[in-house]
Order: sequence, then structure tokens, then C-alpha cells
Amino acid sequence: MSLPMTVGDPSLPARVRIHEVGARDGLQNEKTAVPTGVKAEFVRRLAAAGLGTIEATSFVHPRWVPQLADAEDLFPQVRDLPVRLPVLVPNERGLDRALALGAREVAVFASATESFAKANLNRTVDEALAMFAPTVTRAIESGLKVRGYLSMCFGDPWEGAVPIEQVVRVTRALADMGCDELSLGDTIGVATPGHVQALLTALYEAGVPASRLAVHFHDTYGQALSNTLAALRHGVTTVDASAGGLGGCPYAKSATGNLATEDLVWMLDGLGIETGVDLAALTATSVWMAEQLGRPSPSRTVRALSHKE
Repeated sequence: MSLPMTVGDPSLPARVRIHEVGARDGLQNEKTAVPTGVKAEFVRRLAAAGLGTIEATSFVHPRWVPQLADAEDLFPQVRDLPVRLPVLVPNERGLDRALALGAREVAVFASATESFAKANLNRTVDEALAMFAPTVTRAIESGLKVRGYLSMCFGDPWEGAVPIEQVVRVTRALADMGCDELSLGDTIGVATPGHVQALLTALYEAGVPASRLAVHFHDTYGQALSNTLAALRHGVTTVDASAGGLGGCPYAKSATGNLATEDLVWMLDGLGIETGVDLAALTATSVWMAEQLGRPSPSRTVRALSHKE
């Protein structure tokens, strides 16, 4: 398998942690449910490829995300893997389900805009934050790490461009709530590098350093990698990505696939940035998953490397 020529950049982090979201964010948008056994094998293969953080599933009510209705069946099949396995919880009921199965990390899912909060959570932004507060508090008291997702940080399909100060306010609220990590989502993929830098600067000035942040880019306009590089230059060292570029958002129809993990690893390998990921094994995993789904992977790197094979 060909690999990129390595040319390092001392201004960039030496290591990046990839927060793999394919098994949750990637599969939740499938038109039909993927068999539980296939999902479990997907997680196991991702772990074997060197991904140390794999978001396993979601404990959202099955009515809202039926593709992940098997969370209780899936999680016990993978929970003993030697990797971090965060799960999404929408509220205290979801947290109870996750705790009962031995989850050690959870995530809550907020919105920077009123329109998406209404579409996704049927609440205002502030009502959603109020709902999350006891969930986050209980999770922390139970010894769990908590991630706070923030959707629509750069643009909203109903509201258009999202004011930076609006994103800062909600991010700051999640930070004050006690979330260990805050993932900034470009849910519909409209961000550009300058916008990314401006938001990260504003968050730093508001007391939210890059060390507490992750970035979550979608590739609607082909900007996910350039936006990631802008974030790395700003000191961010955690990047969300989805194996094979799987995923979208069931509540935002203009949201296309996530940044493909293989495309990210190819860039990071070329920059000499450590990830711990075996690109060949990861590519093979995404080719296998594409076969299970009955369609080719949208990842350019997967297509290029599997064609060479």
C-alpha cells in the first residue's frame, strides 16, 4: 500500500486523538437498521486498526433514532475492548440505561441555534441546556467522563450563518456545566478555515482553551480537511471522524457525510503527526463495512487505496 511522503510541520501538534464516530453518527443515518452483529464487528475492527476512542452507540429513545434501537444488545458485545467507548445520552433516562450497562463515558448533544434545538430536541436552546444539567451532574458524580456536542456551530439550514458570540455562549454553558470536552460541529459542512480560526479565537478569549475542544466537520463543500488543519494550527488535538466517511444528520437533510477517518489519517501521516492508526487496516475495515451496506465508501482515500490493491 502506498503511503504519503512525510513532511513535518513544527507548528502543528505532535499527536492527534481521533474520536471515531462511524459506529454511532455514521450508522444512525442509514435508511435501514444494520444488524447488531455487524455493528459489533465494525467496532472490533476499528479498535484493531488502532482507533483508541470509538463512539459505540446512542441511548436515545428508539422512536427518534430507530437505527440505534439495539444499544442494549450492542454495548455488552464491545464494552470489554481496551479502548474508550463513549455513548450518547439525551437525558437522565438515557444515562440510566448507559450506567446499567457499565458505560464509562457519555456525551450530550446540544445546539447552537434555536431552529435545530427545536428540530432535534423539541426544546429551545436554554431548555435543552437545563435538561442536560442534571444528566451531566449525575454522570460526573458517577465517575464518568462527559463530552458536550454542539451542533450548527458554523451554519444552520434554517437560520443561515450563526453568529460567533451565539456559539461561544452555548459552548461556555456546556463548559460551566462540567463537560470535560466540547465538540464543535459543522453539521451542514459550511465552515471555512477563517471562520474556524475566528471561532476558536473567540472561545479562547472566553476562557475555553483549545485543550478542551474537539472539531467535528462534515464535507459538504469539500472543506473538512482544510478546516481540520486550521483547527490544528490553533492547538486543537482531538478530531472527530467517521470511518469511510459514513454519516450525516437525520434532522438536517443538507448534512452530508462526516470527514472520512482515512482521509484524515492520510493527511496526518503526511504531516508526521502520530495517531496510532494503521491506515491499511482501517481502509480494509471501511471496504468491509461498505460491502455490508451494499455501496462503495465515499472516502477518497479508501477508494484510492482499495483500487491500488
